[in-house]
Amino acid sequence: MVAIYPGSFDPITLGHLDIITRSSKLYDKVVVVVSRNPTKNPLFTVDERMAQIRKTTQHLENVEVDSFNGLTVNYAKKLRAKVLLRGLRVLSDFEKELQMAHTNKTLSDEIETVFLATSTEYGFLSSSLVKEIAKFGGPIDHLVPEHIALDVERCYGQNLV
Repeated sequence: MVAIYPGSFDPITLGHLDIITRSSKLYDKVVVVVSRNPTKNPLFTVDERMAQIRKTTQHLENVEVDSFNGLTVNYAKKLRAKVLLRGLRVLSDFEKELQMAHTNKTLSDEIETVFLATSTEYGFLSSSLVKEIAKFGGPIDHLVPEHIALDVERCYGQNLV
């Protein structure tokens, strides 16, 4: 069974990697899908994020990386994926994600949303938090893979690692 894990991944964090690693043990193939959202102002381009994710997940044989523009359910249909993966950290995530899952169900009743609770050590972690810490010169090497910390360092011109 194919599952997709959509998101902006700007940048990918250890929390994202936790969800990807765990889901790769549950599904035949996991496609990590970078969304092309024109309303956001990302730190990295879509191509950069895809390359970062590929490097981060290269040890996981059944994980692929792609990007899309538009409705997630349409992309899932294109791949014949039956599962949308979503990570949950806190209660507010659940409220937002449940609303999105119900909305997606009205668009395609063939696709199920599966929620994975983030491991405890990553329950606070978000890409936005990583960028905020980095912007002010704080260390992020305990929040993202080392090569991602170096990429973020280049963006902010600081020695973060």
